[in-house]
Order: sequence, then structure tokens, then C-alpha cells
Amino acid sequence: MEEVRPTRSELLERKGQIQLAKQGMELLKQKRDALLIEFMAVMDETLRLSGSLEQMSRNAQFSLTVAKAVDGGVTVRSAAMAGKGTIKVGMTGTKIMGVAVPVVNKSESPLRTSFTRGYAVTGVSSRIDEAADKFEKILDAIIEYADIETRLKRLGEEIQKTSRRVNALEQVTIPTLSEQVRAIQMTLDERAREDLFRLKKVKKQIERSKAARVAAAAAG
Repeated sequence: MEEVRPTRSELLERKGQIQLAKQGMELLKQKRDALLIEFMAVMDETLRLSGSLEQMSRNAQFSLTVAKAVDGGVTVRSAAMAGKGTIKVGMTGTKIMGVAVPVVNKSESPLRTSFTRGYAVTGVSSRIDEAADKFEKILDAIIEYADIETRLKRLGEEIQKTSRRVNALEQVTIPTLSEQVRAIQMTLDERAREDLFRLKKVKKQIERSKAARVAAAAAG
């Protein structure tokens, strides 16, 4: 334990530190609870999007399999090569309960039409067009999922950080300060008892001296 000076001023300082630590701990607990509420809401949304993505992927794979089986793999690959493009994703930021959180957004939608995918409309079947449409919707959902998952991760990190600070105050800082207060108080109490004992001793000596002087005066 840190060595402290057993004085009244040190005792008051340590008690003040305990009060501040308790106030800080309560504020951190409130922040953690608020973050947990937000975290759970984001978690629900993450699970919803995850399930939706799985279903969309199954549907897209089925449509692709049908297109390959009917139109042939070469035709499907040719359409895929012609329909290549880029997806622009932006990154901004926001704050949730004072916590900086990245925001992933679409600079432009990955969703296209039969006329904007790059292949000749008359050169592909409705099956290929349907498969392309479903995979583009998956890309759109992935960007949305990336945003919500990033938010979930950031909130989780902040909750862990806040919990560590709460535990440090609750299990280390406040108990240490309380122990220091007890040690200082015990020392001060011991000093007070010693001072009282000395005062009583001095008082008795004074009373004996006074009694002796009175007796001597009476005898004279």
C-alpha cells in the first residue's frame, strides 16, 4: 500500500478522493448501461441482417445454378465479364453516447438495371438477369451489414473499456483509498489516546505538586 502521511489534511484529502472515485464510478456505470442498451439494439439488427444475407445468398446461388444449367456456363461467364464494375463505399463518423463510431455508407448504389449492367439485353436470358439482380442486392446488403457490424464492434470495445475502468475503481482504487483512510484514522486515534494519557499524567503530577505545596505550607 502507498505510504501516506498520517495527518488530518491527508485524511481529508483521501476521503475527498474516495468521494470523487465513487462519483466517477457511478457515471461510468450509467454510461456502460446506456451503451449496453444501444449494443443490444444493434445486435438485434445485426442478427436480422445476417439472417437476411444468408437467405439472399441461397436464393442467388439457386438462380445462378439454374442460369448455368439452362443457358450454359460459358454464357453466364460472358455476361459476368461484361457486367463487371466498381462499388464505391464512403466512410464518415457519428457519436453514440459520446463514443466515436465509424459509419459505412454507399457512395452509389450497387443496384443496376438490365440496361446499365454492361451486357446486351438481347444477349442474355431473364434467368441471367435475375441472378445478376439478386447478387447485386447481396452487395447492397453487405454494405449495410458492414456498417452495422462496425458499429457493433466499436460499441463492444467501448463497453469493455468502460467496464475495466469501473472494475479498477470498484476493486482497486476505492478499496486502496479506504484502507489508507483506516490506517490514517487508526494512527490519529492512537496519537489522540497517547496525548490524552500524557495530559492525565501531567495533570496528576500537577495535582501532586500542588498537594505537596499545600501540605508544606500547612506544616510551616
